[in-house]
Amino acid sequence: MANKRKIINDPVFGFLNIPNELVFDVMQHPYVQRLGRIRQLGLSNFVYPGAMHSRFLHSLGAMHLMQEGIASLRKKGVEISDSESTAAQIAILLHDIGHGPFSHVLEHTLVEGITHEEISLLMMEQINRDLTAPNQQRTIDNRGVLDEAIAIFRDHYRRHFLHQLISSQLDVDRMDYLCRDSFFTGVQEGRVASERLLKMLNVVDDRLVIEQKGIYSVEKFLVARRLMYWQVYLHKTSVAAEQLLIAVLSRAKELADKGHRLFCSPALHYFLYHHVTAADFFLGSEAMKQYALLDDSDVLSAIKAWMSDEDKVLRLLSEAFTNRKLYQARLLTEPLKDEEKEMMTAFYAERLGIQPEDAHYFFVEHVSTSNTYSEKDDSIDILYNDGTVKDIAGASEILDLKSLTRKPKKLYLFQFRT
Repeated sequence: MANKRKIINDPVFGFLNIPNELVFDVMQHPYVQRLGRIRQLGLSNFVYPGAMHSRFLHSLGAMHLMQEGIASLRKKGVEISDSESTAAQIAILLHDIGHGPFSHVLEHTLVEGITHEEISLLMMEQINRDLTAPNQQRTIDNRGVLDEAIAIFRDHYRRHFLHQLISSQLDVDRMDYLCRDSFFTGVQEGRVASERLLKMLNVVDDRLVIEQKGIYSVEKFLVARRLMYWQVYLHKTSVAAEQLLIAVLSRAKELADKGHRLFCSPALHYFLYHHVTAADFFLGSEAMKQYALLDDSDVLSAIKAWMSDEDKVLRLLSEAFTNRKLYQARLLTEPLKDEEKEMMTAFYAERLGIQPEDAHYFFVEHVSTSNTYSEKDDSIDILYNDGTVKDIAGASEILDLKSLTRKPKKLYLFQFRT
């Protein structure tokens, strides 16, 4: 048998350990390997050229941090079985598996009524079926561990703190993507003390807590998250690129619905020429099969070909995207009035020689918003030396509840450059 106890050299955390054969087999599944063909930061490379790392690399890094977190908790007397440890690592390895190309763009254009989280769960169930087939011989009880991983991911497992390690306001997912995205973009403000945060972890009443001496690292984590959102994830140029991509795919979908022949891969063809909804996604379905084949390369190669399409609107949008002639961003103090929209419609129709009903592809209003902390989600709890537990919003001396939960909004007008 091939050696499946691998060590992977990661530029952010150093050597990552693949702990057992089952984790290796999950990594080798085509659904997981597909993540290597999807960029973690979507279109952020238009702003930060180094931001080309994949969702696969992020998933490996998050799994490594899960290993470190479990090791830290075990040292403090928290009993975590080997099967629970493996299940938690698999759950975080698969947490992003349902993402489509360029993050949420497909959810706004080609697929309706289903989120990437729901697709992730369907894909996990398919991996479970594939790796527990009768011909699969393993030293670990695959079905039991994979069932456990899915239960932890869905927060249906009896130990809630394991789910919190995967999905909460201080989880290993966020720890990895802040460190990793900071590294590859060069935005140093996003770097967080993940190693210290993990060493400060503990469990009280089946909930994760951070020991009192780790409070400053939590404050740094929250500040870093806010800064990364506005400097990277919601950077106006990245959002402009995403809005332009949405316009390209929306126009392609409109043309496909009218029977216009477009160059595209079989996977992209399926989503352009079918009305795909949540009902089409089920185990073994054609929609799931084609979605699992769809990655960034399908979209990028199609857009390059569409630069010579006979449809002028699609051609102009595709040329702009490929050659980085992105929408120009203008910050608005209030939404556009109807007469302003009419003027812009007339301007683009005349300037570009297109029909007025197609001018909406060349300007769009968009609201960017993000909050640092949510009262509605699992809180970040601080464990004091006397055994009391307090929410970070009340425990922090520099971050109050109002500043943490405030959701600043920026209203932009994105316009096609003529």
